[in-house]
Amino acid sequence: MSTTSEQTLATRCVHAGEAADAHGSPHTPIYSTSTFAFASTAAILDVVEGRAAGSLYTRYGLNPTIQALEAKLAAIEGAEAALAFASGMAAEAALFLAHGRDGIVCIGDAYGGTLELLADQLPLLGIRTRLLLGSELERLDGLLADGFGLVFLETPTNPALEVFDIAAIAAQAHAHGALLAVDNTFASPVNQQPLALGADLVVHSATKYLGGHSDLTAGALMGPAQRIAPVAAWRKNLGSVPAPETAALLARSLRTLPVRVRAQNASALAIAEAMATDPRVARVLHPGLPSCPGHALAARQMTGSGAMLTLEVAAGKAAPAAAAAAVVDRLRLFTLAPSLGGVESLVTQPCTTTHHGLTPEERQRRGISDAMIRLSIGLEDPAELVADLEQALGGAGG
Repeated sequence: MSTTSEQTLATRCVHAGEAADAHGSPHTPIYSTSTFAFASTAAILDVVEGRAAGSLYTRYGLNPTIQALEAKLAAIEGAEAALAFASGMAAEAALFLAHGRDGIVCIGDAYGGTLELLADQLPLLGIRTRLLLGSELERLDGLLADGFGLVFLETPTNPALEVFDIAAIAAQAHAHGALLAVDNTFASPVNQQPLALGADLVVHSATKYLGGHSDLTAGALMGPAQRIAPVAAWRKNLGSVPAPETAALLARSLRTLPVRVRAQNASALAIAEAMATDPRVARVLHPGLPSCPGHALAARQMTGSGAMLTLEVAAGKAAPAAAAAAVVDRLRLFTLAPSLGGVESLVTQPCTTTHHGLTPEERQRRGISDAMIRLSIGLEDPAELVADLEQALGGAGG
């Protein structure tokens, strides 16, 4: 089925990219095939040399199941092209290697693995990287004037839900001939469309909201075809293409993306509002709360405030990490696990999982306190989730 820009996101999530099947399947089948046969040398050369579209070799991504997924991924972000990856980190690594050779500026907090890649590993390859706090945006112009060619950011950020002005930062980067790549994992395409706001590329850990069921690991990169093409070469030779079975599972999940995320949005806001009035909670970070520093900006550039929220436990006499751990360990409905975006609600302490690799000093510099608890709100009854948090907070600050 062809897709037009006039179709809603919900319609694109269901129909975009689906290939007609000779047996009447409404969805692209799984082609668990490593290589594809051709009728002639001329036919294979047409595909190898780019004159004709077709299937060739699965590691190249030239597999019907993977290509159907990529058409759907492009459609949901309003992009010309997309690439699917074996993980979100694989997508980011290929993005940085393809477009970050002149230097990468990361703004604000990011996933701990991303920060490690930028701070410790890419410099080993001679790639300049700079990590700016959200409060250090005044330094960006100087770095761009010094030739840094790629700006990267998450918004909202992990784990403090800081919100950055995509349009303003894109304009700033473009004034210096640089690109802006946005990690849209926390928001999802349901709540935010970075390309429409001026970003050049969008990356996702598709393991999270795009997958949505905690049963797959994948990544995605979307953008203009001319920006995607250089990344495809890195993906091919690094071998980071997802298996066709994973691609089909992800395409399945995308069909329900808007329904899932909108329900999770509503529950998360209700839970954030309840926690904001609880004296055992020192602070609640969620873009939907007027008390959140990024609330006004989120209201302008997002269509929903997301299903992530971070609580800071009022530790009282207890050590912050111990007080937070005590709350986490008493939860019954929330699953203790270092991920997000699934239909089940998850809880984790950034200092023990996602940002454990940072030194305590670096976490403190970034405002990632040991008392923080990050919640990913699923599809359970929100009143029952609030009740679970309330009983778990019963011994906080002892």
